[in-house]
Amino acid sequence: MFSIILGRMKNWKDQFLLDSEITFLNFGSFGACPRVVFEEYQRLQLELEREPVRFITRTGMNLLQDSRKALADYVNCDPDDVVYMTNPSYAMNTVIRSLELKSGDEILSTNLEYGAMDRTWNYYCNKAGARYVRSEITLPIADKETFLSDFWKGYTENTKVIFISHITSATGIILPVKEIVDEANKRGLLTIVDGAHVPGHLPLDLTELDADIYTGACHKWMMAPKGASFLHVKKGQQQWVDPLVISWGYESDFPSHSQFLDYHQTNGTRDFSAFLTVPKCIEFMEEHDWRKRADEQRTATVERANQFREELQFTPISPLTKEWLGQLFSIPVQPKNPLDIQQKIFSEFKIEIPLAKNEDRYFIRFSHQVFNESEDFEKLLSALKSLRDRGELRFE
Repeated sequence: MFSIILGRMKNWKDQFLLDSEITFLNFGSFGACPRVVFEEYQRLQLELEREPVRFITRTGMNLLQDSRKALADYVNCDPDDVVYMTNPSYAMNTVIRSLELKSGDEILSTNLEYGAMDRTWNYYCNKAGARYVRSEITLPIADKETFLSDFWKGYTENTKVIFISHITSATGIILPVKEIVDEANKRGLLTIVDGAHVPGHLPLDLTELDADIYTGACHKWMMAPKGASFLHVKKGQQQWVDPLVISWGYESDFPSHSQFLDYHQTNGTRDFSAFLTVPKCIEFMEEHDWRKRADEQRTATVERANQFREELQFTPISPLTKEWLGQLFSIPVQPKNPLDIQQKIFSEFKIEIPLAKNEDRYFIRFSHQVFNESEDFEKLLSALKSLRDRGELRFE
Protein backbone atom coordinates (compact mmCIF):
# COMPACT_ATOMS: atom_id res chain seq x y z
CA MET A 1 0.00 0.00 0.00
CA PHE A 2 2.71 2.47 0.97
CA SER A 3 4.74 3.77 -1.94
CA ILE A 4 7.35 5.61 0.12
CA ILE A 5 10.49 3.83 1.26
CA LEU A 6 11.59 5.68 4.38
CA GLY A 7 14.96 4.05 4.97
CA ARG A 8 16.93 5.10 1.92
CA MET A 9 19.60 6.55 4.12
CA LYS A 10 21.79 4.12 6.13
CA ASN A 11 19.52 4.55 9.17
CA TRP A 12 17.56 7.72 9.81
CA LYS A 13 17.06 6.91 13.47
CA ASP A 14 20.83 6.94 13.97
CA GLN A 15 20.87 10.58 12.87
CA PHE A 16 18.80 11.63 15.90
CA LEU A 17 19.18 11.34 19.67
CA LEU A 18 15.68 10.11 20.46
CA ASP A 19 15.08 7.36 23.02
CA SER A 20 15.02 4.07 21.11
CA GLU A 21 12.55 2.62 23.64
CA ILE A 22 9.88 5.15 22.67
CA THR A 23 7.87 5.26 19.44
CA PHE A 24 8.16 8.97 18.71
CA LEU A 25 5.17 10.29 16.74
CA ASN A 26 5.15 13.82 18.12
CA PHE A 27 7.78 15.67 16.11
CA GLY A 28 5.33 18.54 15.65
CA SER A 29 5.42 19.74 19.26
CA PHE A 30 9.10 20.52 19.76
CA GLY A 31 10.99 18.86 16.91
CA ALA A 32 14.22 16.97 17.58
CA CYS A 33 17.86 17.76 16.74
CA PRO A 34 19.95 15.64 14.41
CA ARG A 35 23.20 14.60 16.08
CA VAL A 36 25.31 16.90 13.92
CA VAL A 37 23.17 19.92 14.83
CA PHE A 38 23.26 19.12 18.53
CA GLU A 39 27.03 18.70 18.38
CA GLU A 40 27.30 22.14 16.77
CA TYR A 41 25.07 23.51 19.53
CA GLN A 42 27.33 22.09 22.22
CA ARG A 43 30.43 23.37 20.44
CA LEU A 44 28.99 26.88 20.40
CA GLN A 45 27.98 26.69 24.06
CA LEU A 46 31.48 25.58 24.98
CA GLU A 47 32.93 28.51 23.03
CA LEU A 48 30.56 30.80 24.92
CA GLU A 49 31.66 29.48 28.31
CA ARG A 50 35.37 29.58 27.51
CA GLU A 51 35.24 33.31 26.77
CA PRO A 52 31.78 34.71 27.57
CA VAL A 53 32.57 38.39 27.00
CA ARG A 54 34.16 37.89 23.62
CA PHE A 55 31.40 35.51 22.49
CA ILE A 56 28.42 37.58 23.65
CA THR A 57 29.72 40.97 22.54
CA ARG A 58 31.85 40.20 19.48
CA THR A 59 32.22 36.68 18.06
CA GLY A 60 28.64 35.69 18.70
CA MET A 61 27.28 38.88 17.15
CA ASN A 62 29.15 38.14 13.92
CA LEU A 63 27.86 34.57 13.95
CA LEU A 64 24.35 35.86 14.59
CA GLN A 65 24.55 38.07 11.52
CA ASP A 66 25.74 35.12 9.43
CA SER A 67 22.94 32.95 10.81
CA ARG A 68 20.25 35.53 10.01
CA LYS A 69 21.63 35.73 6.47
CA ALA A 70 21.42 31.95 6.08
CA LEU A 71 17.87 31.91 7.44
CA ALA A 72 16.84 34.82 5.19
CA ASP A 73 18.18 32.99 2.14
CA TYR A 74 16.29 29.87 3.19
CA VAL A 75 12.90 31.62 3.55
CA ASN A 76 13.62 34.23 0.83
CA CYS A 77 13.52 37.57 2.59
CA ASP A 78 15.82 40.51 3.38
CA PRO A 79 18.11 39.62 6.33
CA ASP A 80 17.33 43.01 7.87
CA ASP A 81 13.62 42.10 8.05
CA VAL A 82 14.02 38.98 10.17
CA VAL A 83 15.16 38.64 13.76
CA TYR A 84 15.57 35.60 16.00
CA MET A 85 13.27 35.07 18.97
CA THR A 86 12.97 32.19 21.40
CA ASN A 87 9.56 30.95 20.22
CA PRO A 88 6.58 32.03 18.11
CA SER A 89 4.56 32.94 21.21
CA TYR A 90 7.27 35.44 22.21
CA ALA A 91 7.27 36.82 18.67
CA MET A 92 3.49 37.16 18.55
CA ASN A 93 3.36 38.80 21.96
CA THR A 94 5.92 41.30 20.71
CA VAL A 95 3.67 42.18 17.79
CA ILE A 96 0.26 42.05 19.46
CA ARG A 97 1.36 44.13 22.44
CA SER A 98 2.64 46.79 20.05
CA LEU A 99 -0.60 47.15 18.10
CA GLU A 100 -2.44 50.37 18.88
CA LEU A 101 -5.84 48.74 19.13
CA LYS A 102 -8.83 50.96 19.73
CA SER A 103 -12.25 50.27 21.13
CA GLY A 104 -14.37 48.60 18.47
CA ASP A 105 -11.43 47.40 16.34
CA GLU A 106 -11.70 43.80 15.20
CA ILE A 107 -9.09 41.12 14.56
CA LEU A 108 -10.35 38.45 12.18
CA SER A 109 -9.13 34.92 12.75
CA THR A 110 -10.53 31.37 12.81
CA ASN A 111 -11.74 28.94 15.45
CA LEU A 112 -8.80 26.64 14.58
CA GLU A 113 -5.96 28.72 16.03
CA TYR A 114 -3.37 27.78 18.63
CA GLY A 115 -4.87 28.14 22.11
CA ALA A 116 -2.01 30.25 23.48
CA MET A 117 -2.58 32.77 20.69
CA ASP A 118 -6.31 32.89 21.37
CA ARG A 119 -5.44 33.79 24.96
CA THR A 120 -2.94 36.44 23.87
CA TRP A 121 -5.39 38.12 21.53
CA ASN A 122 -8.18 37.99 24.13
CA TYR A 123 -5.91 39.57 26.75
CA TYR A 124 -4.88 42.56 24.65
CA CYS A 125 -8.27 42.98 22.99
CA ASN A 126 -9.95 43.08 26.42
CA LYS A 127 -7.52 45.78 27.54
CA ALA A 128 -8.27 47.90 24.46
CA GLY A 129 -11.98 47.19 24.10
CA ALA A 130 -11.30 45.51 20.75
CA ARG A 131 -12.81 42.23 19.50
CA TYR A 132 -11.07 39.01 18.57
CA VAL A 133 -13.38 37.48 15.96
CA ARG A 134 -12.95 33.75 15.31
CA SER A 135 -14.74 32.78 12.11
CA GLU A 136 -16.42 29.41 12.43
CA ILE A 137 -14.80 27.04 9.95
CA THR A 138 -17.10 24.22 8.93
CA LEU A 139 -15.62 20.80 9.71
CA PRO A 140 -15.05 18.68 7.81
CA ILE A 141 -13.65 21.18 5.33
CA ALA A 142 -15.14 20.47 1.91
CA ASP A 143 -12.82 22.53 -0.27
CA LYS A 144 -10.82 25.75 -0.44
CA GLU A 145 -13.74 27.85 -1.65
CA THR A 146 -15.90 26.81 1.29
CA PHE A 147 -13.10 27.55 3.73
CA LEU A 148 -12.55 31.03 2.30
CA SER A 149 -16.27 31.73 2.35
CA ASP A 150 -16.46 30.69 6.01
CA PHE A 151 -13.45 32.82 6.87
CA TRP A 152 -14.57 36.06 5.24
CA LYS A 153 -18.04 35.86 6.82
CA GLY A 154 -16.36 37.30 9.89
CA TYR A 155 -15.21 40.44 8.08
CA THR A 156 -16.82 43.80 8.91
CA GLU A 157 -15.97 47.45 8.39
CA ASN A 158 -14.29 47.33 11.82
CA THR A 159 -11.81 44.61 10.81
CA LYS A 160 -8.26 45.96 11.02
CA VAL A 161 -6.08 42.85 11.30
CA ILE A 162 -6.05 39.33 9.87
CA PHE A 163 -4.44 36.67 12.05
CA ILE A 164 -4.20 33.08 10.83
CA SER A 165 -2.13 29.94 11.17
CA HIS A 166 -0.33 28.59 8.13
CA ILE A 167 -0.57 25.08 9.58
CA THR A 168 -2.90 24.65 12.53
CA SER A 169 -1.57 23.09 15.71
CA ALA A 170 -4.42 20.89 16.98
CA THR A 171 -5.83 19.83 13.61
CA GLY A 172 -2.60 19.79 11.58
CA ILE A 173 -4.37 21.28 8.55
CA ILE A 174 -2.61 23.48 5.98
CA LEU A 175 -4.76 26.58 5.54
CA PRO A 176 -4.99 28.57 2.25
CA VAL A 177 -2.92 31.42 3.65
CA LYS A 178 -1.74 32.84 0.33
CA GLU A 179 -5.31 33.41 -0.84
CA ILE A 180 -6.22 35.04 2.48
CA VAL A 181 -3.15 37.31 2.47
CA ASP A 182 -3.81 38.39 -1.13
CA GLU A 183 -7.42 39.29 -0.37
CA ALA A 184 -6.49 41.03 2.88
CA ASN A 185 -3.89 43.12 1.05
CA LYS A 186 -6.57 44.21 -1.42
CA ARG A 187 -8.75 45.30 1.51
CA GLY A 188 -5.92 47.22 3.17
CA LEU A 189 -5.74 44.97 6.24
CA LEU A 190 -2.68 44.16 8.31
CA THR A 191 -1.79 40.47 7.86
CA ILE A 192 -0.18 38.42 10.63
CA VAL A 193 0.62 34.75 9.99
CA ASP A 194 1.52 32.18 12.62
CA GLY A 195 3.77 29.81 10.69
CA ALA A 196 5.21 27.95 13.67
CA HIS A 197 5.02 24.56 11.93
CA VAL A 198 6.06 25.64 8.43
CA PRO A 199 9.86 26.16 8.08
CA GLY A 200 11.46 22.85 7.16
CA HIS A 201 7.98 21.34 6.71
CA LEU A 202 6.64 23.16 3.65
CA PRO A 203 8.51 25.30 1.11
CA LEU A 204 8.35 28.88 2.42
CA ASP A 205 8.91 32.02 0.36
CA LEU A 206 8.17 35.08 2.50
CA THR A 207 8.61 37.53 -0.35
CA GLU A 208 6.10 35.68 -2.49
CA LEU A 209 3.63 35.21 0.37
CA ASP A 210 3.72 38.95 1.06
CA ALA A 211 2.29 38.89 4.59
CA ASP A 212 3.08 41.92 6.74
CA ILE A 213 4.23 39.79 9.67
CA TYR A 214 5.22 36.14 9.83
CA THR A 215 6.62 34.03 12.64
CA GLY A 216 8.08 30.55 12.32
CA ALA A 217 9.86 28.06 14.57
CA CYS A 218 13.31 26.79 13.72
CA HIS A 219 13.21 24.26 16.58
CA LYS A 220 10.32 22.28 15.10
CA TRP A 221 10.69 21.00 11.54
CA MET A 222 13.99 22.80 10.87
CA MET A 223 15.38 20.70 13.74
CA ALA A 224 17.29 23.43 15.62
CA PRO A 225 17.74 23.21 19.42
CA LYS A 226 14.79 24.34 21.51
CA GLY A 227 14.29 28.08 21.77
CA ALA A 228 15.07 29.10 18.18
CA SER A 229 12.38 30.89 16.20
CA PHE A 230 12.07 34.04 14.09
CA LEU A 231 9.94 37.08 13.50
CA HIS A 232 9.72 38.58 10.02
CA VAL A 233 8.26 42.08 9.63
CA LYS A 234 8.02 44.07 6.41
CA LYS A 235 10.02 47.27 6.43
CA GLY A 236 6.92 49.42 6.25
CA GLN A 237 5.61 47.92 9.50
CA GLN A 238 8.78 47.73 11.59
CA GLN A 239 8.58 51.20 13.13
CA TRP A 240 5.64 50.38 15.42
CA VAL A 241 6.81 46.94 16.63
CA ASP A 242 8.26 47.64 20.10
CA PRO A 243 10.62 45.24 21.87
CA LEU A 244 9.18 43.25 24.77
CA VAL A 245 12.37 44.04 26.69
CA ILE A 246 13.86 47.54 26.57
CA SER A 247 17.62 47.19 26.73
CA TRP A 248 20.83 48.39 25.09
CA GLY A 249 19.35 48.32 21.63
CA TYR A 250 17.09 51.28 22.44
CA GLU A 251 18.90 54.58 21.89
CA SER A 252 21.96 52.47 21.26
CA ASP A 253 25.42 53.98 21.73
CA PHE A 254 26.43 52.02 18.65
CA PRO A 255 23.35 51.94 16.45
CA SER A 256 23.34 49.69 13.42
CA HIS A 257 21.67 50.47 10.11
CA SER A 258 18.43 48.89 11.40
CA GLN A 259 16.40 50.04 14.40
CA PHE A 260 14.35 46.84 14.05
CA LEU A 261 17.42 44.70 14.68
CA ASP A 262 18.75 46.97 17.44
CA TYR A 263 15.46 46.81 19.33
CA HIS A 264 14.83 43.10 19.08
CA GLN A 265 18.21 41.45 18.77
CA THR A 266 19.88 42.97 21.83
CA ASN A 267 17.69 42.50 24.89
CA GLY A 268 19.85 41.32 27.77
CA THR A 269 22.21 38.50 28.60
CA ARG A 270 21.13 35.13 27.22
CA ASP A 271 22.55 32.05 25.58
CA PHE A 272 21.69 32.56 21.92
CA SER A 273 23.67 29.53 20.73
CA ALA A 274 20.48 27.85 19.46
CA PHE A 275 20.05 30.70 16.96
CA LEU A 276 23.55 30.11 15.64
CA THR A 277 22.88 26.47 14.73
CA VAL A 278 20.42 27.38 11.96
CA PRO A 279 23.11 27.34 9.22
CA LYS A 280 24.02 23.80 10.33
CA CYS A 281 20.33 22.82 10.18
CA ILE A 282 20.12 24.17 6.64
CA GLU A 283 23.34 22.38 5.71
CA PHE A 284 21.93 19.11 7.06
CA MET A 285 18.71 19.56 5.08
CA GLU A 286 20.54 20.43 1.88
CA GLU A 287 22.91 17.48 2.27
CA HIS A 288 19.96 15.10 2.53
CA ASP A 289 17.72 16.76 -0.09
CA TRP A 290 15.19 17.68 2.59
CA ARG A 291 12.56 19.11 0.27
CA LYS A 292 12.36 15.72 -1.37
CA ARG A 293 12.40 13.96 2.01
CA ALA A 294 9.62 16.21 3.36
CA ASP A 295 7.52 15.67 0.24
CA GLU A 296 7.94 11.92 0.65
CA GLN A 297 6.69 12.21 4.21
CA ARG A 298 3.68 14.22 3.06
CA THR A 299 2.78 11.52 0.56
CA ALA A 300 3.20 8.89 3.27
CA THR A 301 1.06 10.95 5.68
CA VAL A 302 -1.82 10.93 3.20
CA GLU A 303 -1.47 7.17 2.79
CA ARG A 304 -1.37 6.61 6.56
CA ALA A 305 -4.39 8.88 7.02
CA ASN A 306 -6.39 6.81 4.54
CA GLN A 307 -5.33 3.58 6.26
CA PHE A 308 -6.34 4.86 9.71
CA ARG A 309 -9.65 6.19 8.37
CA GLU A 310 -10.50 2.83 6.83
CA GLU A 311 -9.55 0.78 9.89
CA LEU A 312 -10.89 3.07 12.62
CA GLN A 313 -13.96 4.36 10.75
CA PHE A 314 -13.84 8.11 11.47
CA THR A 315 -14.68 11.15 9.38
CA PRO A 316 -11.56 13.18 8.43
CA ILE A 317 -11.82 16.90 9.11
CA SER A 318 -10.32 17.87 5.73
CA PRO A 319 -9.76 16.28 2.34
CA LEU A 320 -6.99 13.67 2.54
CA THR A 321 -4.72 15.36 0.02
CA LYS A 322 -1.36 17.13 0.09
CA GLU A 323 -3.17 20.44 -0.39
CA TRP A 324 -4.41 20.13 3.21
CA LEU A 325 -1.97 17.71 4.85
CA GLY A 326 1.73 18.03 5.48
CA GLN A 327 3.54 15.73 7.89
CA LEU A 328 0.79 16.00 10.51
CA PHE A 329 -2.54 14.24 10.70
CA SER A 330 -5.21 14.59 13.38
CA ILE A 331 -7.70 11.82 14.14
CA PRO A 332 -10.95 13.09 15.75
CA VAL A 333 -11.60 11.17 18.96
CA GLN A 334 -13.85 11.19 22.01
CA PRO A 335 -11.77 10.06 25.00
CA LYS A 336 -13.58 8.76 28.06
CA ASN A 337 -11.05 10.55 30.27
CA PRO A 338 -9.14 13.24 28.33
CA LEU A 339 -6.78 13.93 31.23
CA ASP A 340 -5.47 10.36 31.26
CA ILE A 341 -5.48 9.20 27.66
CA GLN A 342 -2.19 10.72 26.46
CA GLN A 343 -0.30 9.47 29.51
CA LYS A 344 -1.88 6.03 29.11
CA ILE A 345 -0.73 5.81 25.48
CA PHE A 346 2.76 6.70 26.64
CA SER A 347 3.03 4.53 29.74
CA GLU A 348 1.20 1.47 28.44
CA PHE A 349 2.20 1.47 24.78
CA LYS A 350 5.45 3.51 24.87
CA ILE A 351 4.18 5.91 22.19
CA GLU A 352 4.82 9.65 22.39
CA ILE A 353 1.87 11.33 20.71
CA PRO A 354 -0.27 14.33 21.68
CA LEU A 355 -3.94 14.51 22.50
CA ALA A 356 -4.74 17.93 21.05
CA LYS A 357 -7.84 19.96 21.87
CA ASN A 358 -9.60 22.50 19.70
CA GLU A 359 -12.62 24.10 21.35
CA ASP A 360 -14.67 21.10 22.55
CA ARG A 361 -13.13 18.55 20.19
CA TYR A 362 -10.16 16.24 20.75
CA PHE A 363 -7.63 14.87 18.27
CA ILE A 364 -4.88 12.26 18.33
CA ARG A 365 -2.26 13.97 16.14
CA PHE A 366 0.60 12.00 14.66
CA SER A 367 3.72 13.36 12.96
CA HIS A 368 5.43 11.61 10.05
CA GLN A 369 9.20 12.20 10.06
CA VAL A 370 11.99 10.47 8.13
CA PHE A 371 12.82 8.08 10.96
CA ASN A 372 9.26 6.82 11.35
CA GLU A 373 8.69 3.34 9.91
CA SER A 374 5.66 1.19 9.16
CA GLU A 375 6.02 -0.57 12.51
CA ASP A 376 5.55 2.75 14.34
CA PHE A 377 2.16 3.31 12.78
CA GLU A 378 1.09 -0.31 13.14
CA LYS A 379 1.90 0.02 16.83
CA LEU A 380 -0.19 3.19 17.08
CA LEU A 381 -3.07 1.59 15.20
CA SER A 382 -2.99 -1.41 17.53
CA ALA A 383 -2.94 0.86 20.59
CA LEU A 384 -5.91 2.91 19.37
CA LYS A 385 -7.90 -0.23 18.61
CA SER A 386 -7.14 -1.56 22.06
CA LEU A 387 -8.31 1.65 23.71
CA ARG A 388 -11.44 1.61 21.57
CA ASP A 389 -12.23 -2.00 22.44
CA ARG A 390 -11.83 -1.20 26.14
CA GLY A 391 -14.30 1.67 25.85
CA GLU A 392 -11.69 4.35 26.62
CA LEU A 393 -11.70 5.96 23.20
CA ARG A 394 -14.29 6.49 20.50
CA PHE A 395 -13.75 7.75 16.97
CA GLU A 396 -15.95 10.40 15.40
